[in-house]
Amino acid sequence: MTIVVLMILSLAIGVPIFAALGIATLGELLYSPVPLATLAYTLYSGVDQFPLIAIPCFVLASALMTRAGITGDMVRVMRLLVGARPGGLAAVTILACMFFAAISGSGPGTVAAVGALMIPAMARDGYDEDYAAAVASSGGTLGILIPPSNPMIVYGVLAGVSIGDLFIAGVLPGILMGVLLIAVAIRIARRRGYRSSIGATADETLGKAVWQGAFSLAMPFVVLGGIYVGVFTPVEAAIVAVVYALLVGVIVKRALSLAAIWEALSETSAICGGLVLIMGTAILFGESLALNQVPQRLASAMLAVTTDPTLMLLLIGALLVFLGTFMETLSTIIILTPILLPMVTQLGVHPIHFGIILVVASEIGFLTPPLGVNLFVSCNLTGLPLEKVARAAVPFIVAMAAALIAVIVFPWFSLAIVG
Repeated sequence: MTIVVLMILSLAIGVPIFAALGIATLGELLYSPVPLATLAYTLYSGVDQFPLIAIPCFVLASALMTRAGITGDMVRVMRLLVGARPGGLAAVTILACMFFAAISGSGPGTVAAVGALMIPAMARDGYDEDYAAAVASSGGTLGILIPPSNPMIVYGVLAGVSIGDLFIAGVLPGILMGVLLIAVAIRIARRRGYRSSIGATADETLGKAVWQGAFSLAMPFVVLGGIYVGVFTPVEAAIVAVVYALLVGVIVKRALSLAAIWEALSETSAICGGLVLIMGTAILFGESLALNQVPQRLASAMLAVTTDPTLMLLLIGALLVFLGTFMETLSTIIILTPILLPMVTQLGVHPIHFGIILVVASEIGFLTPPLGVNLFVSCNLTGLPLEKVARAAVPFIVAMAAALIAVIVFPWFSLAIVG
């Protein structure tokens, strides 16, 4: 158990997650017969994983979409569709997040792209700014649940399961989560008397907006449709997303300059660089855990509490929500997958189902301080203090917790459409 103690101590004193994993593993290797050459080899092989290519490509596609105005086309259609109803702009924000999530794979990225457009629009229409920020923050959590999803890709690599199946499994839970968030948003809007004034006009009709934004709106269907019908793999779909965003941005929209493309590439490098560092040490850490039989010991301890798979998953879900308050999503998945997956599969839980539970539970962490990444993005967009936005997000957290319980109790939400 030395490896676990070293990791916890490293994290407690503020050591970065990739270094904490590496230090813990190195400390264990120094007192084991395993040659230290394993360290260098596994650090390399940990990131030498073909499916991981999809992550920088989806991040790049998202960055290009934002700069090309593709996000604006999506928001415009949603606004004309439901924007004039009471609480309509809140529903528009969440629907736009769902649509954008079908390409981006990132929670904070979804908040930044959609929130930058919709938070000011809601404020101009009389919505309280903290409510608008909470709506955008909660809608942005869908970025990691509705496929494609960067955390699903990482989990798929660690768990050795099909990333395509994970993507398909995220569809129904994503729709469920989106419906619950919209219901909460509209209920609050009606209670506070928010009334949207924006709808279709003679100059800007829904049909005209759909026609003008047809190439932008087709992007999720091209990318995800290709995966679901078997035309290309998730990695190939990520590359298609980049090419499609470039073609639409340069040829159709004529909004992507060389400077904008360079900004998108720089943003992608900054986001994905940290993942490369973490993945290498995470794979090494997971192998060391297996070598020391840590998953088996933890499984024995937890199975002494209960052997009921549903109750076990509820306990794990509560643990994940707690960890999400101070641990970043990818770090949580990377650390816990090699520990918890062997235990839950021993209880008969499908690895795909467990992966979706990990992602849904991690979504709640985007809205819970002190980490609450989505909250910070909304605070940067509005200038509001974190405490105010966090309080406004509480009803949405309750809705997400309800969705988590539903996904745990009813596995068919995750497995119904998986082939």
